[in-house]
Amino acid sequence: MHEQFFLPGFDAPPRPTDRLFFALIPAADAGTAIVRQGRLLREELGLTGRLIGVDRVHVTLSHLGDYLELPQDVVATAMSAAANVRAEPFDVVFERVVSFHGRPRNYPLVLVGGDGDSDSNATLTAFQRTLVKVLQKAGIRSANSHYTPHITLLYNKYRVPPRVVESIRWTVQEFALVHSLLGRSRHVTLARWPLQS
Repeated sequence: MHEQFFLPGFDAPPRPTDRLFFALIPAADAGTAIVRQGRLLREELGLTGRLIGVDRVHVTLSHLGDYLELPQDVVATAMSAAANVRAEPFDVVFERVVSFHGRPRNYPLVLVGGDGDSDSNATLTAFQRTLVKVLQKAGIRSANSHYTPHITLLYNKYRVPPRVVESIRWTVQEFALVHSLLGRSRHVTLARWPLQS
Protein backbone atom coordinates (compact mmCIF):
# COMPACT_ATOMS: atom_id res chain seq x y z
CA MET A 1 0.00 0.00 0.00
CA HIS A 2 2.90 2.37 0.74
CA GLU A 3 5.30 0.98 -1.83
CA GLN A 4 5.93 2.87 -5.04
CA PHE A 5 6.43 0.78 -8.17
CA PHE A 6 9.07 1.49 -10.80
CA LEU A 7 9.86 0.11 -14.23
CA PRO A 8 13.24 -1.51 -14.94
CA GLY A 9 15.40 0.67 -17.18
CA PHE A 10 13.85 3.88 -15.95
CA ASP A 11 14.61 5.96 -12.89
CA ALA A 12 15.79 4.16 -9.78
CA PRO A 13 13.17 3.89 -7.05
CA PRO A 14 13.22 6.73 -4.55
CA ARG A 15 15.04 5.99 -1.29
CA PRO A 16 12.91 5.62 1.84
CA THR A 17 13.02 8.61 4.18
CA ASP A 18 11.13 7.29 7.19
CA ARG A 19 11.54 4.19 9.36
CA LEU A 20 9.19 2.93 12.06
CA PHE A 21 10.18 0.59 14.86
CA PHE A 22 9.34 -0.38 18.42
CA ALA A 23 12.22 -0.04 20.86
CA LEU A 24 13.44 0.07 24.40
CA ILE A 25 15.01 3.42 25.27
CA PRO A 26 17.65 3.02 28.00
CA ALA A 27 17.28 4.85 31.30
CA ALA A 28 19.28 8.11 31.24
CA ASP A 29 22.25 6.78 33.24
CA ALA A 30 22.38 3.61 31.13
CA GLY A 31 22.26 5.65 27.91
CA THR A 32 25.20 7.73 29.10
CA ALA A 33 27.13 4.55 30.06
CA ILE A 34 26.44 3.02 26.63
CA VAL A 35 27.83 6.04 24.78
CA ARG A 36 30.82 6.15 27.15
CA GLN A 37 31.50 2.44 26.47
CA GLY A 38 31.34 3.10 22.73
CA ARG A 39 33.76 6.01 23.05
CA LEU A 40 36.23 3.90 25.08
CA LEU A 41 36.12 1.06 22.54
CA ARG A 42 36.52 3.48 19.65
CA GLU A 43 39.64 4.99 21.22
CA GLU A 44 41.11 1.70 22.48
CA LEU A 45 40.65 -0.17 19.19
CA GLY A 46 41.33 2.74 16.84
CA LEU A 47 37.88 2.52 15.26
CA THR A 48 36.80 5.19 12.80
CA GLY A 49 33.02 4.88 12.79
CA ARG A 50 30.87 7.69 14.14
CA LEU A 51 29.30 6.93 17.52
CA ILE A 52 25.53 6.67 17.86
CA GLY A 53 24.42 9.64 19.98
CA VAL A 54 22.74 9.19 23.35
CA ASP A 55 19.51 10.55 21.81
CA ARG A 56 19.40 7.57 19.39
CA VAL A 57 20.65 4.71 21.59
CA HIS A 58 18.01 1.97 21.75
CA VAL A 59 17.22 -1.74 21.63
CA THR A 60 15.06 -2.51 18.60
CA LEU A 61 12.08 -4.74 19.39
CA SER A 62 10.34 -4.80 16.02
CA HIS A 63 11.13 -3.08 12.72
CA LEU A 64 7.85 -2.08 11.06
CA GLY A 65 9.27 -0.86 7.76
CA ASP A 66 10.96 1.87 5.74
CA TYR A 67 8.72 4.28 3.86
CA LEU A 68 8.74 7.23 1.48
CA GLU A 69 6.75 9.18 4.05
CA LEU A 70 5.41 8.46 7.52
CA PRO A 71 2.38 6.15 7.01
CA GLN A 72 -0.24 7.42 9.44
CA ASP A 73 -2.39 4.30 9.06
CA VAL A 74 0.52 2.05 10.09
CA VAL A 75 1.30 4.38 13.00
CA ALA A 76 -2.33 4.26 14.17
CA THR A 77 -2.55 0.46 13.88
CA ALA A 78 0.78 -0.02 15.66
CA MET A 79 -0.23 2.31 18.49
CA SER A 80 -3.56 0.58 18.93
CA ALA A 81 -1.88 -2.84 19.02
CA ALA A 82 0.83 -1.72 21.46
CA ALA A 83 -1.82 -0.59 23.92
CA ASN A 84 -2.78 -4.27 24.27
CA VAL A 85 0.68 -5.42 25.38
CA ARG A 86 0.81 -6.38 29.06
CA ALA A 87 4.08 -7.02 30.87
CA GLU A 88 5.84 -6.28 34.13
CA PRO A 89 9.08 -4.27 34.30
CA PHE A 90 12.16 -6.43 33.76
CA ASP A 91 15.93 -6.14 33.95
CA VAL A 92 18.30 -6.21 30.97
CA VAL A 93 22.07 -6.56 30.84
CA PHE A 94 24.56 -5.94 28.05
CA GLU A 95 28.08 -7.18 28.74
CA ARG A 96 29.78 -8.18 25.49
CA VAL A 97 30.65 -6.35 22.31
CA VAL A 98 30.57 -8.07 18.90
CA SER A 99 30.51 -7.09 15.25
CA PHE A 100 27.41 -8.08 13.31
CA HIS A 101 27.45 -8.88 9.62
CA GLY A 102 26.79 -5.82 7.51
CA ARG A 103 27.60 -4.20 4.23
CA PRO A 104 31.33 -4.25 3.40
CA ARG A 105 33.18 -1.55 5.36
CA ASN A 106 30.02 -0.83 7.36
CA TYR A 107 29.85 -3.43 10.15
CA PRO A 108 27.64 -2.71 13.18
CA LEU A 109 29.57 -2.84 16.46
CA VAL A 110 26.99 -3.82 19.07
CA LEU A 111 26.52 -4.59 22.75
CA VAL A 112 24.84 -7.93 23.50
CA GLY A 113 24.08 -9.88 26.66
CA GLY A 114 25.25 -13.25 27.90
CA ASP A 115 28.38 -15.25 27.31
CA GLY A 116 27.21 -17.04 24.19
CA ASP A 117 25.99 -20.08 26.13
CA SER A 118 23.13 -18.45 28.00
CA ASP A 119 20.52 -15.82 27.29
CA SER A 120 20.93 -13.21 30.02
CA ASN A 121 18.09 -11.28 28.39
CA ALA A 122 15.55 -14.12 28.19
CA THR A 123 12.77 -11.91 29.59
CA LEU A 124 13.51 -9.28 26.95
CA THR A 125 13.38 -11.92 24.21
CA ALA A 126 10.04 -13.20 25.56
CA PHE A 127 8.69 -9.63 25.67
CA GLN A 128 9.77 -9.08 22.06
CA ARG A 129 7.95 -12.26 20.98
CA THR A 130 4.80 -11.11 22.77
CA LEU A 131 4.94 -7.73 21.03
CA VAL A 132 5.44 -9.33 17.61
CA LYS A 133 2.45 -11.64 18.17
CA VAL A 134 0.24 -8.69 19.14
CA LEU A 135 1.39 -6.79 16.04
CA GLN A 136 0.76 -9.79 13.79
CA LYS A 137 -2.73 -10.13 15.22
CA ALA A 138 -3.30 -6.49 14.22
CA GLY A 139 -2.07 -7.21 10.68
CA ILE A 140 1.45 -5.79 11.01
CA ARG A 141 4.29 -8.02 9.89
CA SER A 142 7.58 -7.77 11.74
CA ALA A 143 10.96 -7.97 10.01
CA ASN A 144 12.56 -9.50 13.11
CA SER A 145 12.22 -13.24 12.44
CA HIS A 146 15.52 -14.02 14.20
CA TYR A 147 15.93 -11.75 17.20
CA THR A 148 19.18 -10.95 19.01
CA PRO A 149 18.77 -8.17 21.59
CA HIS A 150 21.51 -5.63 20.96
CA ILE A 151 22.50 -1.97 21.11
CA THR A 152 24.40 -0.52 18.16
CA LEU A 153 27.37 1.61 19.22
CA LEU A 154 28.73 2.55 15.78
CA TYR A 155 29.38 1.24 12.27
CA ASN A 156 33.00 0.41 11.47
CA LYS A 157 34.90 -0.44 8.28
CA TYR A 158 36.18 -3.73 9.70
CA ARG A 159 34.91 -6.33 12.15
CA VAL A 160 36.07 -6.44 15.77
CA PRO A 161 36.68 -9.71 17.69
CA PRO A 162 34.11 -10.37 20.46
CA ARG A 163 35.09 -9.16 23.92
CA VAL A 164 33.62 -8.82 27.39
CA VAL A 165 33.02 -5.25 28.56
CA GLU A 166 31.75 -3.63 31.72
CA SER A 167 28.11 -4.64 32.26
CA ILE A 168 25.42 -2.09 31.48
CA ARG A 169 22.12 -2.82 33.23
CA TRP A 170 18.79 -1.15 33.73
CA THR A 171 15.21 -1.99 34.58
CA VAL A 172 12.92 -1.62 31.58
CA GLN A 173 9.89 0.45 32.60
CA GLU A 174 8.40 1.18 29.16
CA PHE A 175 8.66 0.60 25.42
CA ALA A 176 8.24 3.09 22.60
CA LEU A 177 7.24 3.55 18.97
CA VAL A 178 10.04 5.43 17.21
CA HIS A 179 10.10 7.34 13.92
CA SER A 180 13.61 7.46 12.44
CA LEU A 181 14.27 10.15 9.86
CA LEU A 182 16.62 8.20 7.61
CA GLY A 183 19.87 9.89 6.71
CA ARG A 184 19.27 12.70 9.19
CA SER A 185 20.50 10.98 12.38
CA ARG A 186 17.29 11.83 14.16
CA HIS A 187 14.75 9.79 16.11
CA VAL A 188 11.32 11.01 17.20
CA THR A 189 9.47 9.05 19.88
CA LEU A 190 5.83 8.91 18.77
CA ALA A 191 4.41 7.16 21.85
CA ARG A 192 5.44 5.27 24.99
CA TRP A 193 3.69 2.50 26.91
CA PRO A 194 4.53 1.79 30.55
CA LEU A 195 5.13 -1.71 31.85
CA GLN A 196 3.12 -2.32 35.00
CA SER A 197 3.39 -4.85 37.82
